Amino acid sequence: MTVRVLVVDDHPLYREGLATAISAMPGKTVVGEAGDGDEAIRRVEELSPDVVVMDLHMPGTNGVEATRAVTALDPAPAVLVLTMLENDDSVFAAMRAGARGYLLKGSTGAEIGRALDGVANGEVVFSAGIAERVLAFFAGGPARREAVPFPQLTEREREILDLVARGLTNAAIARKFVLSDKTVRNHVSNVFTKLQVAGRAEAVARARDAGLGGPADEA
Repeated sequence: MTVRVLVVDDHPLYREGLATAISAMPGKTVVGEAGDGDEAIRRVEELSPDVVVMDLHMPGTNGVEATRAVTALDPAPAVLVLTMLENDDSVFAAMRAGARGYLLKGSTGAEIGRALDGVANGEVVFSAGIAERVLAFFAGGPARREAVPFPQLTEREREILDLVARGLTNAAIARKFVLSDKTVRNHVSNVFTKLQVAGRAEAVARARDAGLGGPADEA
């Protein structure tokens, strides 16, 4: 059986190099490429690949959202995440979205080849360090405590970040929680500081990578 693969990454040189490497693997063929999540969804519908190799941090529709969309299709491809993001927030968001594998960029060609075969055959595959954290999660270990997105945030800060990721303005958030505009600005500022992000766009990207956010509410 030949595994038909779609490669999704927003960096053209990396994407093309990865596609070339996969094409050279026995029993693998690259049927297409995509540079963002929206294009990935379209290409899956057009090409019906067996496996989608998915980056997470991309402009527009990110890898978590794209994974959720393509795994809801019928037939659905297996999604193998290949990313630089190794934090627990990203790992668990991807798995909740339906990914069957999670590798870090820097994995060898042999590791990627084995993972492609594994997820195509219905297995779940992780990089070694990721696997340890996932096992600890199910064993009730430290990773379980980290499974809540951004544990460094308070519950209210996490709620506000979720609304920011949904596209709400500070004023709309203030109305929703019956808070003053200044209080919301302070919460948002604290969130940016704790996440070490430069502004709203970067915070939204981090939040969506971690599975927060969704359809925009009232702005």
